Amino acid sequence: MPLAFWVHDLDPFFIKFTENFGIRYYGLAYLAGFLTASGLLLLYHRCGRSPYGLNTITDLMTAIVFGVLLGGRLGYFLLYQIDLLRSDPLGILRVWEGGMASHGGFIGVLLALWWWARRHQVSTLHVADLVVTTAPAGLLFGRVANFINGELVGRVSTAPWAVIFPHNEIDRGLRSALPRHPSQLYNATLEGVLLLAYMQWRFWRSTAVRDQPGRLSGEFLIAYAIVRMIGEQFREPDASLVFGLSRGSFYSIFLVIAGVYLVARTRRPAATR
Repeated sequence: MPLAFWVHDLDPFFIKFTENFGIRYYGLAYLAGFLTASGLLLLYHRCGRSPYGLNTITDLMTAIVFGVLLGGRLGYFLLYQIDLLRSDPLGILRVWEGGMASHGGFIGVLLALWWWARRHQVSTLHVADLVVTTAPAGLLFGRVANFINGELVGRVSTAPWAVIFPHNEIDRGLRSALPRHPSQLYNATLEGVLLLAYMQWRFWRSTAVRDQPGRLSGEFLIAYAIVRMIGEQFREPDASLVFGLSRGSFYSIFLVIAGVYLVARTRRPAATR
């Protein structure tokens, strides 16, 4: 047992103009994720691995931004806070109070890509394959922002690196907050660093984007679901369990099903797809 655990005292504001208004690290995390994705897509084009140039990428990223924000916000209430939505429907508009869901964001991006692809008369799966290779960067920045905010805390732990989050909602009302796993950083490593490395390796070392549309999208969904389930083992569930699983793990099952379908689809002869 360590003599003392580190007490989380990070300020969620990068710059504070008033007590409750300013530039938050969470907002900067989204900005960093979108800029990184744009930079990678531009690099793909310059290296001859993508037909989409700067103007097209700007248009594509605009659609993705709306997909992430709308899908993530709606997903948070529909998947995690349905009772709150029923009792206070206008709460969904109070974005400054926080509340986003990655699974909802995935659905939002999927719909945005489908709309964008139809508008430009290109393959949805081909565009999706390009986008998913950049997505883990946004997950990385987002999870680091979760840690800075002291939210989505981990389960109680006596590990030497455990952290006390004195203002988290779970321990609120107790005489003293309990040391917990810094599960946000675990997820940043798994969903961000590890998944980004894998997706970049697959993109640059294979011709899947060109020859097997949908393959990388399927692999991303499966890989994300696996690392998310691993991370959920260290995270305090932020909603009631479903069949004994945290909601994050339960919803990830559907990502595995979708991912397996996409991967299996690429193995069939082109004429039968």
